[in-house]
Amino acid sequence: MIDVLFVCIHNSARSQMAEAYLNAFGKGLFKAESAGLEPGKLNQNVVKALALDGIDISGNTTKSTFDMLKKGTRYTYVVTVCDEASGQRCPFFPGSLKTFHWNIDDPSALKGDYETILPELIRIRDEVKLRVKNFITEFESYAQSRK
Repeated sequence: MIDVLFVCIHNSARSQMAEAYLNAFGKGLFKAESAGLEPGKLNQNVVKALALDGIDISGNTTKSTFDMLKKGTRYTYVVTVCDEASGQRCPFFPGSLKTFHWNIDDPSALKGDYETILPELIRIRDEVKLRVKNFITEFESYAQSRK
C-alpha cells in the first residue's frame, strides 16, 4: 500500500478532495490522508460539490500536519495542493520518497452563495480529480517500466 498525504492550509477543501478521490480511484494501491498547516472547518460547499460527483466527505474532520508529524506517521508521497508559498511551509515528513506540489485555486476564496460559486467550485473539483487520476496513471506507468 502506498501512503499519500495531501496538505493545504486549513484541510478544509483541496486536500480533502484529493484524499477522497485518491481513496476512491486508487483502491488497493493507495491509501490517502489529508491535513492542514492550520486546520480549520470543513468547507460545506466542497462537501456538496463532491456529493454531486458521488463522493461523500460529510463525516470528515480537519487534521493537523504537525500532529501527524508528532505521531511519526510516514508517507511514501506528500502532495501540497495550495499556493507555492504556503506549500513551502509544509513540514518535512521523514521517510517520504518525494514531495509534489499542485498549485490549485482555493475554493474557500470564492465569493457568493453556493449557486453563484458552483461553476467555479466544479472547475476546481474537476482539476483535483484529473490531477489525482494522472498521479495514479503516472505511478502505474512508472511501476510497469520497473518490471
